[in-house]
Amino acid sequence: MADDTIYVNVEEGSKRVMNNIKLYVKLLAKFKLDSTCKEVEDALAEGNMEKAQNAAHTLKGLTANLSLSELYKQCLELETQIKNGSVQEEQLEIVKNVYEMTLTEVDRILTLYA
Repeated sequence: MADDTIYVNVEEGSKRVMNNIKLYVKLLAKFKLDSTCKEVEDALAEGNMEKAQNAAHTLKGLTANLSLSELYKQCLELETQIKNGSVQEEQLEIVKNVYEMTLTEVDRILTLYA
């Protein structure tokens, strides 16, 4: 991934909540507590593809609504792989890594708007 990767698109995300930056930041803080990414990983480890697909779909929706651009893109790919029944281990690792990078960026934004 390039250095210009967008993890959190604050401008787009705040527009989704009618430019209420305080609300957007509150939603980002709430996202940090979300366990859906872990649910995807656990379901895949258990071989429960239905549960994995539901969790991946939920995570994809969360990331879209919060404008977590790169994580959304990677979740979309993971969900597609789950639906097709051919999950590549590397895609799960990419999602986990991008998730961590996104959380780092969320922390930075929370500090900026605290």
